[in-house]
Amino acid sequence: MGQFIFYRDDYADTTVIPNCFIDEYMKDANDAQIKVYLYLLRVMNAGLSTGVSEIADKFNHTEKDVVRALRYWEKAGLLFLLFDESGKNITGIRFKEPQRREQETTAAPVINISTRQAETPFAKPVYSADKLRAFKNREETAQLLFVAESYIGRPLSAADMKSILYFSDCLHFSDDLIDYLIQYCVDRGKKDFKYIEAVALNWAQSGITTPKEAEKFASRYDKSVYTIMKELGKSGTPTPKELEYINRWVKDYGFSSDIIAEACERTVMATDSHRFEYAEGILSSWKKENVRRKSDIQRIDELYQKRRLQKAAPPANNRFNQFPQRDYDFEELEAKLLRK
Repeated sequence: MGQFIFYRDDYADTTVIPNCFIDEYMKDANDAQIKVYLYLLRVMNAGLSTGVSEIADKFNHTEKDVVRALRYWEKAGLLFLLFDESGKNITGIRFKEPQRREQETTAAPVINISTRQAETPFAKPVYSADKLRAFKNREETAQLLFVAESYIGRPLSAADMKSILYFSDCLHFSDDLIDYLIQYCVDRGKKDFKYIEAVALNWAQSGITTPKEAEKFASRYDKSVYTIMKELGKSGTPTPKELEYINRWVKDYGFSSDIIAEACERTVMATDSHRFEYAEGILSSWKKENVRRKSDIQRIDELYQKRRLQKAAPPANNRFNQFPQRDYDFEELEAKLLRK
């Protein structure tokens, strides 16, 4: 399932949990439902986006568990789920203010604390056919749509053109920025306008107004992520789990690009699958060995080879080793674990 986006006008680096939720709602919910709700509050307050798959990975739940938790809170009246046209994929969540149970019969209408779509500056309106027609009839629009079709490689649908209208009308992107946006996504193998809209929204929220700013903004992300993806033989946008690994190597472990590149090269030479897990095993061990430069890696390699030679040396002939000795191949064991 794809990611869904939260909308809220205000933001503080805290997560406020209503007392009413603790007093009235938490006692009847199970652990999974509580975790999902609290995490949604945290994501919403941070102005981030998430998705069913990401939440499932984070808390080691199945996607069905997450969806059941979301529907539980919707039934409890704490949120409202928004779906795509198919009615199967969640695209948004609108939070509602918790109400005291004894006040439910007389309470005022539920307050939407996540802001309605019409209230947020980045919400996509429902465009009428007349609005779309007026946009298409603009002299400058014809060139923009032609360029977009050239990048996408097919005629644009009405939904595609509404996305481009959204970029111009609500996100206030210039034609040059829209041109760069579509080219940027297509270059990364993404021609789906839902993906392009997600990138556009991220740029708008980050204050991007020109192609030059977008290029600079994207390059910071590309250098720390897409280079590593490429070194591991991966293409396209990283999954949340893959991004978690990369951020750990760069930020938590503090490894330089050449150290990570060395681990990636060894990973590619060793396995065709589970490459992020394999690279994590290498880099976490180097972190424990306080590796800071490539010469440290050479030292560890030499020590490893020395230990292997010692293990391979024939045992002394005495009465304590007359029994057959077990010969474990730890590299093969590791490979078997990665294949599971």
